[in-house]
Amino acid sequence: MRKLLLVLLLMGQCCWALERQPNADYHARREALAKKTNGNVVVLFAPMEAEGPNAIFGFHQDENFYYLSGWPDPGAALLIAPAVEATADTPARPYTEIFFLPAHNYVEEKWTGPKLGPENPGAAKITGFDRVEVLDKLRDILAGFLPKGRLTVYSDIAEGSETAASTGPLEWLKRTNAFPGFVTLQDIKPMIASLRTYKDAGEVQLIRKATDASVAAHFAAMRGMKPGITERDISALMQYEFAKRGCERPAYAPIVGSGYYSTVLHYSEDSATMKAGDVVVIDVGGEYSMYATDITRTLPVSGKFSARQREIYDIVLGAQQAAIAAFQPGKSTLRREGANSLYKAAYDYINSHGKDLHGKPLGDYFIHGLSHYVGLNVHDAGDYSVPIGPGMVFTIEPGIYIPEENLGVRIEDMFYVDKDGKLVKLTAALPSTAEEVEKRVTGL
Repeated sequence: MRKLLLVLLLMGQCCWALERQPNADYHARREALAKKTNGNVVVLFAPMEAEGPNAIFGFHQDENFYYLSGWPDPGAALLIAPAVEATADTPARPYTEIFFLPAHNYVEEKWTGPKLGPENPGAAKITGFDRVEVLDKLRDILAGFLPKGRLTVYSDIAEGSETAASTGPLEWLKRTNAFPGFVTLQDIKPMIASLRTYKDAGEVQLIRKATDASVAAHFAAMRGMKPGITERDISALMQYEFAKRGCERPAYAPIVGSGYYSTVLHYSEDSATMKAGDVVVIDVGGEYSMYATDITRTLPVSGKFSARQREIYDIVLGAQQAAIAAFQPGKSTLRREGANSLYKAAYDYINSHGKDLHGKPLGDYFIHGLSHYVGLNVHDAGDYSVPIGPGMVFTIEPGIYIPEENLGVRIEDMFYVDKDGKLVKLTAALPSTAEEVEKRVTGL
């Protein structure tokens, strides 16, 4: 009876802090990844709990590990071994997946709460893996999947001076001779990125929830906008609004930049007092159950755009509409180059409409890309070489930034391509035109 109660307790704690997709969805991703590895093994590690200054924001699971496992806690590992046919040297092997959980550290759990252990009779059902083992067995179990002969093991390989969640564990496996000389380590990230390019229905729903909560936050910013309020006031208001709708944290550092700072793309101080007559660029989105959104609106602090502000605003909006009109499923791309580039459609519109104070075309003031994928990361992993098609979630975000005029405008919306190839605007509820924005800010 005591074991049953513990199982129920842990089932109520392990996966409920986040809205998790069904285990079958994560299993399907692991099988899809296995098919890409040409019979080779995948070993992937979750990060350890952060310590010191890095622990200030709490633990956040590695995106790729979560994508394959749906597991939110630190210190775990997974092994995926594709099915292989028998050869003269090795027997046949069925598809195998094993989840490794660290042994209990009861002293630590007094601080962090009870954790699911590998000995728990409900561990396989909770995690959705066919088999669950203690992490200490990983080295010996892995050896059984490494027959003699040339072999590749796929994992999270860091690039250059960077580190990855698997860096430390892989070094330990090397030191303990877990990888014989015939084993080659290869990076699994490109394979996972190709899968993450296309969102399943469950992922789209989680992105919708992040987006809807963040749209509500932008409405709150419009209602609260007035001269004399600080950028930080608006940032805090928005974070409260999306948090009370289920978002765990911001999807990225909130940007609320007014006046000159409306022209600074990654302005993050959010410390200035907003002045009458300025515009403010608000790039704020929440993260819901690991999934991000990315939304930007430009507001007139006083409630009305000046003639020049309105001119630039309408050009930016026109550029976004030009990109939307140019979209063709299976043909358009998110790359900057090429006849089918959505970026080119937006850039050409900006460069052929309006001038700066010196009569120069405005193309040079559109200084960033038009689009990026959104998913488990606000700039999500994905294959940008493929045409846009069903299952892709991305932004369309033209902008013009003129420091000489203290005038920056960006309009950023979230889009999804449905199964029929239709472009769906996930942020459609949020006003886009200058008239609609003015009405929301003034309350008229």
